[in-house]
Amino acid sequence: MNGLLDGVRVLDLTQIMAGPFCTMLLADLGADVIKIEKPNGGDDSRRMGEMLNGESAAFMTLNRNKRGIVLNLQTETGRDVLWRLIDTADVLVENFRPGTMERLGFGFEAVHARQPKLVYCSISGFGQTGPWRDKGGFDLVAQAMSGVLSVTGSPENPAKVGVPISDLNAGLFASHAILAALYRRHSTGRGQHIETSLLEAALAYTIWESNEYWVTGRTPERLGTAHRASAPYQVFRTADGYVAIGAANQRTWEKLTNALERPELREDPRFVTNRDRMQNIADLVTAIEDILREKTTDAWLSAFDQHGVPAGPVLTIDQVYQHPQVQARDMDLVSEHPTAGTVHTIGFPVKYSEMPPKLRHPGPVLGQHTEEVLAELGLTAEDRVRLAELGVTRPA
Repeated sequence: MNGLLDGVRVLDLTQIMAGPFCTMLLADLGADVIKIEKPNGGDDSRRMGEMLNGESAAFMTLNRNKRGIVLNLQTETGRDVLWRLIDTADVLVENFRPGTMERLGFGFEAVHARQPKLVYCSISGFGQTGPWRDKGGFDLVAQAMSGVLSVTGSPENPAKVGVPISDLNAGLFASHAILAALYRRHSTGRGQHIETSLLEAALAYTIWESNEYWVTGRTPERLGTAHRASAPYQVFRTADGYVAIGAANQRTWEKLTNALERPELREDPRFVTNRDRMQNIADLVTAIEDILREKTTDAWLSAFDQHGVPAGPVLTIDQVYQHPQVQARDMDLVSEHPTAGTVHTIGFPVKYSEMPPKLRHPGPVLGQHTEEVLAELGLTAEDRVRLAELGVTRPA
């Protein structure tokens, strides 16, 4: 058995980021994910980002543990093959603009009528309803419209989150919803249509800020690395870099003053309680940073560890994978790709005591498993040759 979702077949008609991330999570759990790509170049992310021997590093990671086939859905024969695949599947995931699957003949109503047990998941920029449903969505736009961008960055300048949080969160929500729908199917025998969007996925992450607005009527402001309710809880400069300090409660604040060798800060009327510290946060930051600049980051981390103050270094990506804790958690996995060679990919962020996820293979080359999957559908060697000659299953 490959994993917890062994026996579940997922048809992946997605590309770029949100959809592939969703189906990658399912594939990591053991689902048989069949990635269906167009003949003329396949997933656009194959041509994005850094390349390794002609293969996109991002594509290989986002599509790890999947089988890949080429299928021309602009042909009647290609659509017939997709119907055959739907007859064998448990889940279908698509991230076209709303209406595209209907125009191809594979909208939810049509698929549900033929295969009522199938869970059908749609991911789009703005959702299947509303005045913006037909607009294309991108991570940056979703961050901007959700309010995430407005509360990210320094007080002087807004900034987007450094990773494509709207895309990734949409994929995460979609995978979560798919698992819930599969669980429900056990009792009803029926699938359903579930959908999410980049806008909603980003908006969901403003749970603290949105509630602050609803309660106070004030629009939350950008605070840089500071927290909205606790202080000191942010990144500070040291003699040679930065350190993140999480003194989020009174007891930890007192421990911090001891680690800084400045117990008198506890008696300063500006900093006695958390409310005092929040009201005088600019003075607090200046006082702490003046002290921190006296020693290096490593020296302060040692002192914080001795006093039980939650803190950590601000690591660059190259430093992240050298950190002993990251290495101990197996977050750098290696596999061999047929053309790219040795490929690194991020490890699994959730650990299981039984049937843990495993890296079976990196993302496929375009059409790598077409012959294999068509044979499983019962198509003969002659049938497969004919389909390839017709341009139905052969990369352009």
